[in-house]
Amino acid sequence: MQYERPGTLQDASRLLVETQGTAFILAGGTDLLVRSKSDDFEADLVVDIKSVDGLEDVRETAAGFTIGAAVSCAELGAHAELKAAWPGVVEAANLIGSAQIQSRCTIAGNLCNASPAADSVPALVAAGARAVVTGPDGTRTIPVEDVPVAPGETSLGKAEIIAAIELDKRPPRSGDAYLRFIPRTEMDIAVVGAGVNLTLDEAGTVKSARVALGAVAPTVVLVDEAADAIVGTKLEDAALEKLAELCSAACRPIDDKRGTVDFRKKVAGVLARRAARIAYDRAGGA
Repeated sequence: MQYERPGTLQDASRLLVETQGTAFILAGGTDLLVRSKSDDFEADLVVDIKSVDGLEDVRETAAGFTIGAAVSCAELGAHAELKAAWPGVVEAANLIGSAQIQSRCTIAGNLCNASPAADSVPALVAAGARAVVTGPDGTRTIPVEDVPVAPGETSLGKAEIIAAIELDKRPPRSGDAYLRFIPRTEMDIAVVGAGVNLTLDEAGTVKSARVALGAVAPTVVLVDEAADAIVGTKLEDAALEKLAELCSAACRPIDDKRGTVDFRKKVAGVLARRAARIAYDRAGGA
């Protein structure tokens, strides 16, 4: 196996283009190192992007935040401005693994791993986050929800690399939240996850919202109908009940040892309702 540590994204992309075998990107490495212990793991090339300038930075501009692909989740939790603006996104990122894993894992890696149960992805989708993708043909920016296309598969082309995740500046009276259900109290993957992001008007009425569910379908589900159900409301009980019903109906889960189809559908509605209430409170709703 060949290991390379390029200094630019262009060099990283060139290495990926030139290899004739199987290649992997290394940012945090928490997923890749686990996979490497499997008997059927094969890698001809590993490209470590941590030395690329800017990929370990969180940059705040007038437009919002740009999170480099190699920024660890622990660093996100320590970034006061990002945590204040997007608490749900940071909380979701800080649910990935143990304290040791947190010091290495990244939200870009969590996204590219394309697990249906990834914690950071529903929160990013609810937040309207974008992925900055760099490759041989230049740079493009796409919605985060367009990256995973199936369990373990992404829409990225050969030699394309996610360079950063972008989050917009928050409008006034906005809030987000992410909740998950797991069998244990910590260090487990989500049986169901729910992310909600909303903005209120001056009267405390929801004027825009996004609702995303994880671990209930092959990829994250953006539930537009559920978001529409709470727009124009102050999250009264009837609105929250409708939100829960629509979230449950949008699920396409599987039966496995961690949860049944019926259980996942029920929990999706419950978590979405609770997350919406937290986001509403964070936005300054009464």
